[in-house]
Amino acid sequence: MKFGTKAIHAGIEPDPSTGAIMTPIFQTSTYVQSEPGVHKGYAYARSQNPTRTVLEKNLAALENGAMAICYGSGLAAMDAVLRLLNPGDEVISTNDIYGGSYRIMNQVFAKYGIKFHFVGMDSIEKIDAVANDNTKMIWVETPTNPMLNIIDIKMVSEYAQTKGIQVCVDNTFASPYLQNPIDLGADIVIHSATKYLGGHSDVVHGAVIAKEIDIGEKLKFIQNAVGAVPGPQDCFLILRGIKTLHVRVQRACENARKISEYLMTNDKVNKVYYPGLESHPNHEVAKRQMKDFGGMVSFDLKEDNLDTAKKMLSGTHLFALAESLGGVESLIGNPASMTHGSVPREERLKVGMTDSLIRLSVGIEDIEDLIQDLDKALAKL
Repeated sequence: MKFGTKAIHAGIEPDPSTGAIMTPIFQTSTYVQSEPGVHKGYAYARSQNPTRTVLEKNLAALENGAMAICYGSGLAAMDAVLRLLNPGDEVISTNDIYGGSYRIMNQVFAKYGIKFHFVGMDSIEKIDAVANDNTKMIWVETPTNPMLNIIDIKMVSEYAQTKGIQVCVDNTFASPYLQNPIDLGADIVIHSATKYLGGHSDVVHGAVIAKEIDIGEKLKFIQNAVGAVPGPQDCFLILRGIKTLHVRVQRACENARKISEYLMTNDKVNKVYYPGLESHPNHEVAKRQMKDFGGMVSFDLKEDNLDTAKKMLSGTHLFALAESLGGVESLIGNPASMTHGSVPREERLKVGMTDSLIRLSVGIEDIEDLIQDLDKALAKL
């Protein structure tokens, strides 16, 4: 089954009680049992919900995994994955990850005796330099947020397999339409489903897809034991969004490519970060492991300061100043003061995250209108 067909049909059947083609919202907290312990697979909604079950089957199919588990947010999903670790374990992570991921690692799990190493993953040598017998997981984010660096998932996974280390890939920026990390050797895939999977900026949600059932069952236990579950309405909205995932993301990719080319010609712009540009580091890796280059574009300004960035942010009309990404509408933000505010400035600068860096989530509007919007804002600087 091809991806576009899976997005609409995989794991989804008409409701047997009514024939409804859309999965119903099972808005219930408990289920009647015929006798103690005897039920139709559902007893209490924290453990299972029929709407959530359908979504989890669909997500597992999209990522070619054995099992999917859904959570109340992307960070709740990340929290569950990190709970697979024990005190004394170590994690090697991409060094320019999402600010919320950096925060949960450094300010939450580090307190429980888990050590995190943040390195550039453009070579195995950098990973191997910090790997040791306590290393239990490699955390990969690709494309990275917000520098859009590309990490070779197959290369990292092959190295990890020789060391008995699990690989978890945050696939939020790419979505399953563009990239399938399990096919490239990863053990776990994580999504902030709030973003491209939902696609309409109206739901907060997270998901983990496991390559093997045993990892999936451990995560399922954590989901039930900790209780960070999504409601059925949220699951319904993600299912609704997934049906157009391939169409939305393809249009966003086409728009982002043209916007990156425009930005390269603007004299107010210093650097443009987009994996689709031939000058982008690891462009060839992106070509190999992604179907297209995504809908995210970052750039910084020649006048590198926060005040200039704020002028840019206030100068757009169609690009709305807001956190998040992956919706049908275009968004603009400044990572230094928004999504990555929890990352110390000296750490941001090490990976090129300047004060004037602008991150665009390119939507599916008409490309001429989007370029005109950016052009007017840049002309005012």
